Amino acid sequence: MHKKWLILVGLVSVLAVVGLAGCSQGTPVFSATPSTLEVNLGGQQEGIWVSGSGKVSVVPDIALLRLGIEAQEASVAEAQSRAAQAMEAVMAALKDNGVAEKDIQTNYFNIHQVTRWDEGKGREVVIGYRVTNMVTAKIREMDKVGAVIDAVASAGGDLTRIDSIGFSVEDPSAYHEEARQKAMADARAKAEQLAELAGVTLGKPTYISESAYTPFPVYRQVFLEKMAGAPMMETPISPGEMEISLNVQVTYAILD
Repeated sequence: MHKKWLILVGLVSVLAVVGLAGCSQGTPVFSATPSTLEVNLGGQQEGIWVSGSGKVSVVPDIALLRLGIEAQEASVAEAQSRAAQAMEAVMAALKDNGVAEKDIQTNYFNIHQVTRWDEGKGREVVIGYRVTNMVTAKIREMDKVGAVIDAVASAGGDLTRIDSIGFSVEDPSAYHEEARQKAMADARAKAEQLAELAGVTLGKPTYISESAYTPFPVYRQVFLEKMAGAPMMETPISPGEMEISLNVQVTYAILD
């Protein structure tokens, strides 16, 4: 028994020597010596971060009118033919009132099967077909918007559908420049106040980002309740004002 224990101790000693030899041939040896690696977590996180906003109120210079034709007949062919004739009259009215062809864009066309519930048959039955053709017309002469609406309503008759009207600005770049100046001034004022409160000296900007917002035209519902043959006044349209805003994110360096 004593002899077996001596053999086992000898084997463990041999394995330990082999392990140390392997380490000396390239196996990494971990040391308790402190690392000299330095990680910089600064960059854009340093300094005074502020946001600034600038807003400019503008008067729209274009009107976007959504309009079209809707016709329903017993067959697709009849509905399509009637809708096409009415739409031709509407398009002619738009062009006669100064709307350029390039400013008229089809944005919706649909042929829809119209059904109703038949109690006797206990199921839906087809009663006709509805053709809808809608366009967006860009009106550049703002003082003629009401006249254009009236001309379209007259040309299309009972098939006319005027969905809505919106207002926008053709070229907002000049207004963006003004809003940008206001946004940067706003950011500077905030940064100066923060620096004063913190007791430090404000340096130059080290980072600037911008996000502009030009609102999508807000469409307003247009209601035309006019009796055929009755004397009509021109539809009153008021474009009002819209707001263009721009935001900046600025980082200022701290000098001390």
